[in-house]
Amino acid sequence: MAASSPSLLLPLSSASRNGLAIKNSNSSRYIATRVIASETRDKSCKINSLSSRREAMLLVLGVSGGLSMSSLAAYAAGLPPEDKPRLCEAECEKELENVPMVTTESGLQYKDIKVGTGPSPPVGFQVAANYVAMVPSGQIFDSSLEKGLPYLFRVGSGQVIKGLDEGILSMKAGGKRRLYIPGPLAFPKGLTSAPGRPRVAPNSPVVFDVSLEFIPGLDSEEE
Repeated sequence: MAASSPSLLLPLSSASRNGLAIKNSNSSRYIATRVIASETRDKSCKINSLSSRREAMLLVLGVSGGLSMSSLAAYAAGLPPEDKPRLCEAECEKELENVPMVTTESGLQYKDIKVGTGPSPPVGFQVAANYVAMVPSGQIFDSSLEKGLPYLFRVGSGQVIKGLDEGILSMKAGGKRRLYIPGPLAFPKGLTSAPGRPRVAPNSPVVFDVSLEFIPGLDSEEE
């Protein structure tokens, strides 16, 4: 009861608040109503003041710190801004805007960040690749860079999603590419969200930045 509003504890027959005596039920209801309304306005002013300060802080951070919209959204949600290693940083992103888009028959699209000088992997060969997997907004949901080792798999053998298989088969060792993978070539069942990882809806498009590091065995034969 101690946490209740004092105005709700005023007796209807007689009470005193701020030196005002309540002599009958009608006046008591009127004064109680005025008291509640006054306290409600005070609370609203405090909430509005807090919101204004928070919005002002976001504005200052966004202007002076150069934070992205995703960083501001993370700040508003009480989360730290995303700061993860990427295969394509800010300067790379600018250059990528002028790179022509290639579209394959399957619907896969890609842009070459860097064209490799080594061999292309034959179907079934093992490859070592680094990747950064993102939802279309740019938020990362998986990355070999965070694990510290390239990912090894047999390309074209169904060990990875179809779009990644197809995208790497036409790359050359030493190359780096951004893959725009449509839903049917991505995750049919989707991926659930996890701490630090966004949800990937079933059959939704994803974006992969991939670097083909080397092709074990084939590289040594070439040498």
